[in-house]
Amino acid sequence: MELPVDLLHWSLASLPILALAVLMVNLRWTAQQAGAAGIFIAAAVAFFIFKTPMSTLAVAGAKGVWDAIFILYVIWPALLLYQIMNQAGGYDALRRGITRMSRNELFIIVALGWVFASFLQGIDGFGAPIAVVAPLLVAFGVRPVYAVAIPIIAHIWAKFFGTLGVGWLATLQVVDLDEATILATAYQSGLLIIIQAVLGGFTIVWMYGRWPAIRHAWPLVLIIATIQGVGQLLSTLVDPALAAFLPATAAMLALYPLSRWRRYAQPATDIVDRPAMRESHADSAIGRTPPMGSAMSFFPYVLLTVLALGTSMIEPLKAVLAGVTFGLPFPAVTTGYGVTNAAVPVYSALKPLTHPGASLIVTAVVTWCLYRARGYYEAWSITTGTKPAGVLRGLLESAVPASVPIVAFLVMAALMSHSGQNDTLALGIAAIAPAYAFAFLSNGIGIIGAFTTSSSTSSNVLFSDLQVTLARLKGLPEATILAAQSAGGAIGNAIAPANVVMGASTAGISGQEGAILRKTLPWTLFAFLLTGVATVLLVVLAA
Repeated sequence: MELPVDLLHWSLASLPILALAVLMVNLRWTAQQAGAAGIFIAAAVAFFIFKTPMSTLAVAGAKGVWDAIFILYVIWPALLLYQIMNQAGGYDALRRGITRMSRNELFIIVALGWVFASFLQGIDGFGAPIAVVAPLLVAFGVRPVYAVAIPIIAHIWAKFFGTLGVGWLATLQVVDLDEATILATAYQSGLLIIIQAVLGGFTIVWMYGRWPAIRHAWPLVLIIATIQGVGQLLSTLVDPALAAFLPATAAMLALYPLSRWRRYAQPATDIVDRPAMRESHADSAIGRTPPMGSAMSFFPYVLLTVLALGTSMIEPLKAVLAGVTFGLPFPAVTTGYGVTNAAVPVYSALKPLTHPGASLIVTAVVTWCLYRARGYYEAWSITTGTKPAGVLRGLLESAVPASVPIVAFLVMAALMSHSGQNDTLALGIAAIAPAYAFAFLSNGIGIIGAFTTSSSTSSNVLFSDLQVTLARLKGLPEATILAAQSAGGAIGNAIAPANVVMGASTAGISGQEGAILRKTLPWTLFAFLLTGVATVLLVVLAA
């Protein structure tokens, strides 16, 4: 591989990423518009600047479409469940039930947006926490943009070791490390990710009610962040594959005693300004009594949790379900600069029965059958005085517009990867940065990978081996740089376009992806800076 690493090529390689950011954040383009522009720019740079033949672009585009299926397999079932719930009055019933859990509004938002979303990430992933939790927060009265931004930021700490360690296990497949370095990488990754747990908790509290909310909730945030962050760190010493699941479960269990604490059992009367909340939500359902009780409205989420745990934790069942896989073969392709992707008989095999989408589909179907049998749809139609559009029609109207930009973003990511643009970005950063500066910036490479692929796992697959190579060349500890890459890959999910589109679609605000990014981008930059400083400190301590 003879990629040119100079200012011209580096600048042009960064153009698709910069274009997405400017178009969505500054110019307020929709995700569909920005995604189409991103594909065009990435393809043009690949073809004219990085000597990528059309055959390679075609293979990359096909891989991108296939990669998008993994995300669409969550979005479509999640939107189906949303329509099933919404058209039966489930969210109105759910809002009433959630309100009775605690009289403290901020505590409920922390419980749903942070703790429950993180628990789902521990067992599922693939965007399921965002797709499930965003409509729950909207039902409770959170403004839709905040309802998406909150779970996106709050569950980031569980990304790398979440989904029962899928990101960690994928990383080990692409790097060649000795046992001591593997152990050190897991531990230092957990150490750096503590930043995400603490910063995520304080950020969602700040979003809710600024400084009065911080003063009210700081003990709660520190307790939960300690359970999650320190718990994950300690769990890496036992089994990294369970490092997110165990503390996420412990935090869920801790909610009950914390809800009994008088500080969080009563309303926070000193928080007057609540930017994240719709002021009128409490009155929106006056005269509209939902046809179901709280237990029936919670049923889908209980069932979803049981199914996700069963297919993830019961090994005999998991082995049987995981036996069903399929993928597509792709030929070897290369570029004029020698960037080669080998032929694969089965590319990125999909396991449809253990994928989170399967649990969502079963949950949706069972819920629809139950609600229909109990007559909830007819009763809610009479209550609201409107004729429902129909579950399938509502699904198509929301899912199709959400699917187009996700396919576009994943195709753009594949074009950048196969043409060598991603490698040029990483090598360019390494070329101009002295050892300690590179250590500071190393998590930024992970962020770039997650932004372009909308996946922390894909970011590590793309860049882990390169990061280890660069660490060796610069005389830096491999474990620390790989840990920074892993932490950065998780951080980048806060601004990953596909995640933002997923949340916007399930919260009912498709087209407002730029507004969501304006909420998550400051957190991403702050997390990048803190992680960079922490990485340098680890390098200094190891010297």
